[in-house]
Amino acid sequence: MLTPDFSSLQGKKNLLAFSAGVDSSALFFLLLEHGISFDIALVNYGTRDASHTEEAHAKVLANRYKCFCHSIKAPHFHSNFEKQARDFRYEFFESLMRLEGYDTLLTAHQLNDQLEWLLMRLSKGAGVSELIGLEPVTDKGDYTLVRPLLGYSKEELLAYLHQNNYPYFVDQSNQNEKYERNKFRKQFSDALLREYKEGIRRSFEYLRKDKERLEASYKVLYTQKQLILIKVYALNAKTKAADSALKTLGYLLSASQRQEIEKEHSLVVGGVWAVEMVEDLLFIAPYLDCSMPKAFKESCRIHHIPAKIRPYLFTQHIDPKFLIHLIPFFNSWQSHPKNQH
Repeated sequence: MLTPDFSSLQGKKNLLAFSAGVDSSALFFLLLEHGISFDIALVNYGTRDASHTEEAHAKVLANRYKCFCHSIKAPHFHSNFEKQARDFRYEFFESLMRLEGYDTLLTAHQLNDQLEWLLMRLSKGAGVSELIGLEPVTDKGDYTLVRPLLGYSKEELLAYLHQNNYPYFVDQSNQNEKYERNKFRKQFSDALLREYKEGIRRSFEYLRKDKERLEASYKVLYTQKQLILIKVYALNAKTKAADSALKTLGYLLSASQRQEIEKEHSLVVGGVWAVEMVEDLLFIAPYLDCSMPKAFKESCRIHHIPAKIRPYLFTQHIDPKFLIHLIPFFNSWQSHPKNQH
């Protein structure tokens, strides 16, 4: 029996990322059964004959159960389909969160997805924080990302759909091993879960607790759009803090980038993100190049705002004085979260 915790969704304006596949269909009907109000959002990539049928099915389903279906047709991606499709999908979801005022974005990631992620990161070199890439709840600033099905396997979700005769579609492109995730799924994770599901489920619970303990060595002080300011309590936590923050911004560090961050106090990651450390404060923001008034640059200098961060503050009209005035407030707390009551 599936008993996900939906208590945090009551009374919220919820948006479900929907594909008409096994996982999102199971979550759709579970939300209905628990009386949770929600709308759905679907991206039609147009890469398969069934793409348009699935979009039509989603609209019929939404109409039948009195929820709204947002849908969009994606452009044709000529290279790196997985990354471009993911970026397009989340840009669409986040635009809906802003424009429609949703509180919560729900995704149907499940136990198989967790294991696939872990194995892929493990094969490239990763620590505990990077191995546990999917969290049940993630604060995205303007909204909350919730993954209620992380404790359930695809096999369990499929059984739930069959038992209740609920409709779903199977995406045949998930069998194509030219995509890395499919390769890991077919060759490793599916077989492991068939044999060791309960142990793997428990292991993720233990690893998540270990990750929480590790991440107590830093604290996010402030976020504003794509600016993140972090207080680092131990120097060796800088890389973990940067990795976690960039992940919330949709950017995954490579092993070599993590090594760079460990060694350098000021750098640009992937030509996109400025990462700068000033004493025990870690600044992360998009890396921009723009002209700034002399008075603004002088204010940044006086308030010790690192150089690579300044253009983003200027373009977003963030006052350096306001930002740095946060620091005495946070420094007035006890020096480490474990000492707070």
